[in-house]
Amino acid sequence: MEITFPNTRALVTGASKGIGKDIAIKLAQCGAQVMAIGRSQADLDSLKNIHPSIETITLDLRNWQSTEDTLKNIESVDLLVNNAGEGMIKPVLDVEEKDIDRIFDLNVKGLMHVTKLVLKDMLRRKSSGAIVNVSSQAGLAGLYAQSVYCASKGAVDAYTRALALEMGPQNIRVNSVNPTVVMTEMGKKWWSDQNRAADMLSKIPLGRFANVNEVVDVVIFLLSDKASMVNGVCVPIDGGYTCT
Repeated sequence: MEITFPNTRALVTGASKGIGKDIAIKLAQCGAQVMAIGRSQADLDSLKNIHPSIETITLDLRNWQSTEDTLKNIESVDLLVNNAGEGMIKPVLDVEEKDIDRIFDLNVKGLMHVTKLVLKDMLRRKSSGAIVNVSSQAGLAGLYAQSVYCASKGAVDAYTRALALEMGPQNIRVNSVNPTVVMTEMGKKWWSDQNRAADMLSKIPLGRFANVNEVVDVVIFLLSDKASMVNGVCVPIDGGYTCT
């Protein structure tokens, strides 16, 4: 299935490494003009070295005012991928206020802020568009000692559904993808320990974690016209984890 994005501008958050980086590269390879947001200038420079056509924006989405100042005049975004996010493993009785603020400020509040700014431009131009929120299996199932992270991704999924309902009449589609553990460089460092990974793997019928390209491919499909009737869904990319 060939997918291209001619004359299309895409914005990807959390694009300096991992899944976001590969999404930005794939979109550029498919012909989109890509703007990549990340917190690390060095990592964004590395991304630009790989694909020089990608425009990079250094920004911490937890900072509401900086996000507003940087993106308030953003124009002609047709595709948005809200990938920026952070996880946390901590027993519920050890959770502090600062933990909740840190996770929700990025995973929920930052995502909603960027989406609002992009939608204002789409609606002003009366343009169709597509948004994909990178959620997690944690939004669909409970994960041990990850109550705050699960709550944040549950919020992302609820926001996805509500936004799809509100924006559908404007021909703007909104979906989310919900991966299991993904073998990014960070994922490999944490989950290559077989003792740590055993319990999670035992609940995945396919018996393995996801590769980055397996998430990227679904995101690209959902952004494309091939998914023109797909709206308001949360797509598990979890090898069957959430069906067990």
